[in-house]
Amino acid sequence: MIKYLYISFFLLGTILAVGQPNPQSKKITNDFFPDYQELLEITPALKKKKGFTNYEELMTFLTNLKNKFPDKIEIKFIGESQKGYEIPIVFLNSENKNNLKVWFKGGLHGNEPAGTEGLLYLLDRLLNDSSLKYLLDNTNIAILPMANIDGYIKQNRYASNGLDLNRDQTKLMALESINIKQAFTNFNPDIAVDFHEYRPYRKDFARMSDFGITSVYDVMFLYSGNLNVPENIRAITDTLFVENARSVLSNFKLRHHDYMSTTKHLGDIQFNQGSTNARSSATSYALNNTISTLIEIRGVGIGKTSFKRRVNSAFSIALSYLKTTVENRDFIKSELKKSLNYNSSDIVVTSSRTVEKEIIQTIDLNSNKIIDYEVTIRDALRSNPTLVRDRPLGYLILEENIELINKLRVLGLEVNIVENDTIMKVEKFKITDYNDNFDKYEKMNLQSVKALLIEDEITIKQGTYLILTNQRASNILTELLEPEAPNSFVSFGILKTKINQILPIYRLIN
Repeated sequence: MIKYLYISFFLLGTILAVGQPNPQSKKITNDFFPDYQELLEITPALKKKKGFTNYEELMTFLTNLKNKFPDKIEIKFIGESQKGYEIPIVFLNSENKNNLKVWFKGGLHGNEPAGTEGLLYLLDRLLNDSSLKYLLDNTNIAILPMANIDGYIKQNRYASNGLDLNRDQTKLMALESINIKQAFTNFNPDIAVDFHEYRPYRKDFARMSDFGITSVYDVMFLYSGNLNVPENIRAITDTLFVENARSVLSNFKLRHHDYMSTTKHLGDIQFNQGSTNARSSATSYALNNTISTLIEIRGVGIGKTSFKRRVNSAFSIALSYLKTTVENRDFIKSELKKSLNYNSSDIVVTSSRTVEKEIIQTIDLNSNKIIDYEVTIRDALRSNPTLVRDRPLGYLILEENIELINKLRVLGLEVNIVENDTIMKVEKFKITDYNDNFDKYEKMNLQSVKALLIEDEITIKQGTYLILTNQRASNILTELLEPEAPNSFVSFGILKTKINQILPIYRLIN
């Protein structure tokens, strides 16, 4: 009976809104997550005992840095939030065209403040700490510190229209998503880091061990296992950038792991590790031939507990990525150039995760000790192809589908227009299997299809759009235009279809 009462209270604690009781005991905090007192109180939220940086404080902080360092910092606005707030982006040393370009983003989920504060701390240190000047001199940096301002003001995960902006990287249905992605495309970074926080007390955790568990990891790294991301980019991300950041965290005695989240499979609680989905930034950025990582810091649902520790995690990782970039500049440039050759290989439309039993560490809430715990891991970092197709020379999209074209352009694709009626050899998609019996996802009416490729030689009309696959961002085309891909325009219901229909998208094969 006591066990069930405990679990009931535990579950209640995990779903309470911001401002409600913190599910984490002081003992857990003191034993495993003591705050990092050495962090300077130089950013808005670090200066006050309660609350996080608000919009006015953000703008004042950035303006003060601009006034102090007018020749080093540039502040622009990428557009407005749905509530009308201008979204600032900060550029450092953007004039040196030979430097590698590094993109940092925080606050995409409004209830995950450590990333925003860590990036503000980074800005201050890069500009005020002379020992870091070499990082400014040898990188071009863009920092988007508070991407979801409407959500941040309310300390709510979602944008004002209820969408999760990190599930909107390909369908682009929120105003902020379009503005952010266009800014990303315009900057065209070589390295990208997206800072988030994760919930360490989940309802699934209450069913584990005797009286429930909580996560032990200060930081988890999410990077892509998508098989259309060039293999060398995937390797560099893990073995160079993430590995160096792991070492930094270990020096601070911070625990870390590849990102895992619970999922239900046939009624069993399992863990998904890694990502292949282009609807979130880790894979979306990587499919643009960018070295990309999403950082998950332990923090959602615990208020301002261990906040300096969390901010230091974000700051230390950002600093590590800059140092890795500068110290390996020539190698990174060479590998990024080499990765473009991958754009001639076959494309993977769908894939499956490797499933195995593994041991993870966790905090047992009964004993208040770290224990080894066996779980089932569904690992995206070891994905296997299930549907592979030849890479076409390009894709043709019929003229009336301007909505798709606008999204492709925002996502960084160069779009050409056929100037004269031309006979071309193509493959058409004929829908042979169709299902739309799904609950709405992110307000979208999902579709699941199978398609038959039909080879044909047809006259392509003047005005038809042509997107070639010999461009840097072309790997994301697979995710968008192959109809079976889990994040395609068809799967998300942006392009409506039905059984036996020929899609208005053709694969150019000659």
